Amino acid sequence: MALPHARSLKVVSLAPLGAALESTVSHAILKAGQLEAMRLVLRAGEQMQQHDAPGEATLQCLEGEVLLELPGRQETLRPGDWLHLPPRVHVTLRARQPSSLLLTICLLAG
Repeated sequence: MALPHARSLKVVSLAPLGAALESTVSHAILKAGQLEAMRLVLRAGEQMQQHDAPGEATLQCLEGEVLLELPGRQETLRPGDWLHLPPRVHVTLRARQPSSLLLTICLLAG
């Protein structure tokens, strides 16, 4: 069953999933106009292949620890860490621990 998308002016909890993390899958939170938000859920050792959104994006670690492979370097995201991604940058996410992240993408008008 698909989770419903959030509606404008409705509060959405992004609290850590804790024990529920293992049974939760990545899902869209919102897709409206020029904005898309997703909660990414990765198991320990799992990876998400090169994400390359057409617009700017941000990535915030909500829980766990994730290694980001960026062009020419690596970064580690831990709870509370936030990163801005320019358009079309290639990033690979690799979970060191069970993790959830908030991905927000600016969709290009078209």
